Amino acid sequence: MAELGSKGVTAGKIAINVQKKLTRAQEKVLQKLGKADETKDEQFEQCVQNFNKQLSEGTRLQKDLRTYLASVKAMHEASKKLTECLQEVYEPDWPGRDDTNKIAENNDLLWTDFHQKLVDQALLTMDTYLGQFPDIKSRIAKRGRKLVDYDSARHHFEALQTAKKKDETKIAKAEEELVKAQKVFEEMNVDLQEELPSLWNSRVGFYVNTFQSIAGLEENFHKEMSKLNQNLHDVLLGLDKQYSGNAFPVKAQPSDSTPAKANKSPSPPPDGSPITSPETKTVNHDLEPSTLEAPGASIPKSPSQSSLPAVVVETFPATVNGTVEGGASSERADMPPGFLFKVQAMHDYTATDSDELQLKAGDVVLVIPFENPEEQDEGWLMGVKESDWIQRKELDQCRGVFPENFTERVQ
Repeated sequence: MAELGSKGVTAGKIAINVQKKLTRAQEKVLQKLGKADETKDEQFEQCVQNFNKQLSEGTRLQKDLRTYLASVKAMHEASKKLTECLQEVYEPDWPGRDDTNKIAENNDLLWTDFHQKLVDQALLTMDTYLGQFPDIKSRIAKRGRKLVDYDSARHHFEALQTAKKKDETKIAKAEEELVKAQKVFEEMNVDLQEELPSLWNSRVGFYVNTFQSIAGLEENFHKEMSKLNQNLHDVLLGLDKQYSGNAFPVKAQPSDSTPAKANKSPSPPPDGSPITSPETKTVNHDLEPSTLEAPGASIPKSPSQSSLPAVVVETFPATVNGTVEGGASSERADMPPGFLFKVQAMHDYTATDSDELQLKAGDVVLVIPFENPEEQDEGWLMGVKESDWIQRKELDQCRGVFPENFTERVQ
């Protein structure tokens, strides 16, 4: 019997709640259609707008603060890895080894303390601040429902009073329900009317305290970190002074921005070698017609044998007199026309113009004469990379000029 009674009470409550929902829905439809007036409170509506704005701003601040804390943690891990690397490369017999270990330990503790204080003084305070919003939001929604109940009871009472056939019993009951609905609504309304403005004004002090705490923690953190960095700097300075005589010199690389070739000399190579002109610069590049036995034979432009070293003179018997002579011809048969000698790049050279060769240290270049000797600038040679020539590339496509002082003559 007790169970049946309990089920009956539960069923009764469900029926009452369903009826309330139906009544509220009907009232809202009538209000939207303009068939029933709605109680308005502009001051309260402004308070609700402020509340929603405050909640939105607080939620965003909480999200950004969590992101900031995640970044601090990531920086902590990165800093820890860096100090661990320093400890690994810092050899045991170097001065200041113990100091670097102590600095690394303090560095880790400083990051940990900074993160924890941010959690305690900023994030937890932020969570507490936002913790009050859900309850108030729920009460605002409930007040809205009670306002609809009040309007519905008021309209029902007014309808009974204006009816042609009045039923005093129903009017009395409706009046009783109206008074009850009004009392419930006004109690909730008064409480929220007091709380919402107070909550809205509290945001100023909260924002001030939160950002002051973060700023103060950052200031102290950076001060302490600056001291550790200065200590590390002093330790490394001591190491540098002790081993300064064994410092490894870093050679400068050739500049990529080589000046224009016209009327200028190429930049000196990284080893500081003096700029020298090609040996072919001071000689006549055209052979005298009297040296040719076969008229009309194709003679490449090349320096005369009397003004070149022996290694250059050996490059021409294969073409002189229009015939091929013995062993020399087999050595030069695969060389470009007018081949003079070989050079090897001692440094990288970055071409700055379309007519220049791009060189890597170790590249072998086959030097050939300029088609027009007047175009040759001091300190520049014309050539084709041996690797390009072996691949049977077109001469016009692979030849170019390059600074002589970046190369070394191959004897």
